[in-house]
Amino acid sequence: MAGLAAAVRLADAGVRVTLHEAAGHAGGRCRSFHDRQLDRVIDNGNHLVLSGNHGIARFLHLVGGASMETAERAEFAFVDLTDDTRWTLRPDRGAIPWSALSSRRRVPGTSLGDYLGAWRLARAGRGDRLGDCLTTEGTMWRRFWHPLAVSILNTEAAEASAELMWAVMKETFGRGEAACRPMIARHGLSVALVDPALRFLAGAGAELRLNERVRALHDEGARIARIGAGDEVQLAASDRIVLALPPSGAAGLVPGLAVPDAFSAIVNGHFISEGLDGPESFLGVVGGTAEWLFRRGDVISVTVSAANALADRPDHEIAALLWGDVSRALRVSPALPGKWRIIKEKRATFAQTPVQAARRPGAATRFENLFLAGDWTDTGLPATIEGAVRSGFRAAADILKSWK
Repeated sequence: MAGLAAAVRLADAGVRVTLHEAAGHAGGRCRSFHDRQLDRVIDNGNHLVLSGNHGIARFLHLVGGASMETAERAEFAFVDLTDDTRWTLRPDRGAIPWSALSSRRRVPGTSLGDYLGAWRLARAGRGDRLGDCLTTEGTMWRRFWHPLAVSILNTEAAEASAELMWAVMKETFGRGEAACRPMIARHGLSVALVDPALRFLAGAGAELRLNERVRALHDEGARIARIGAGDEVQLAASDRIVLALPPSGAAGLVPGLAVPDAFSAIVNGHFISEGLDGPESFLGVVGGTAEWLFRRGDVISVTVSAANALADRPDHEIAALLWGDVSRALRVSPALPGKWRIIKEKRATFAQTPVQAARRPGAATRFENLFLAGDWTDTGLPATIEGAVRSGFRAAADILKSWK
């Protein structure tokens, strides 16, 4: 998505763009595919996009995408499997959480004082962990901060960057309910984000070269002179490069580039379950292995973040664990469905601790015609789709400035 965002922004400015894509598809980890085991189209991973994600909103505006539906209101249902407590989180209309004054609107088992502690996040510095700013015991941590932090930062919550967590909170909850409304990709991430971008780029005359990995960058002093990809590409003086690779891939092509070097896994389980009715929905889960349940049609998808240990277990064990949580959360049969699929992304994101966040480079490099994009670059946001899109826009903006 970082590379696509950069290409879309540049093409919109009238720049001739060529994309070299190592895989046989665009979109990277943000894509949909037909799974033969399930005989369904599923997303590579579950992603929650919110109305406050202005980078994605701008991207969709540029490409003319209209296949993400914004919910009429922000509501986030949760269940605590330890005692079957259920509640719905409804953000306030404005930045001040007046709802915390009402015990009926607070997270069950929490007090007004628990909410006041959140202000410590606003003062977090680059070296602060969530555990340095928030109390990591009690109901507020277990039912609010921990599930949000793990899913947003894909890192064990207490060790995760408080600064990155606050960056998300102030752009969503800090702007009120209208910035927190879920945007639903009813037909999958490829239909919602990738396909419209490819159509837009094709219409702008861009060239897409699939299955063409960039093997080498050849420099001549302060600039990259040639790209080793398929046939070697000689660069003109006015040419610019956006390198939108995972951090290890970028470091392998750019000597001396410091990048994050610790990673966190995400595990997704997909299950076919018959007899479920109602609109597409999602549910936060506390007290089990599963963290979020997404339902689209007869497919129930389960996400577990910061899942390094879980990812090392056999698929059948993971499926049994996750379905056990699903059966209790949705009150359906505990018998494991006949069709299921486990997908493991062992290097889904960099480990978003203060130490690793400090290793994020900016868009510019020591080469005058080479720029970086990726959710792991220094966007000020966590490694999410929104962060990826903004990184691409930032690289494109720096390129446009370089020609002035």
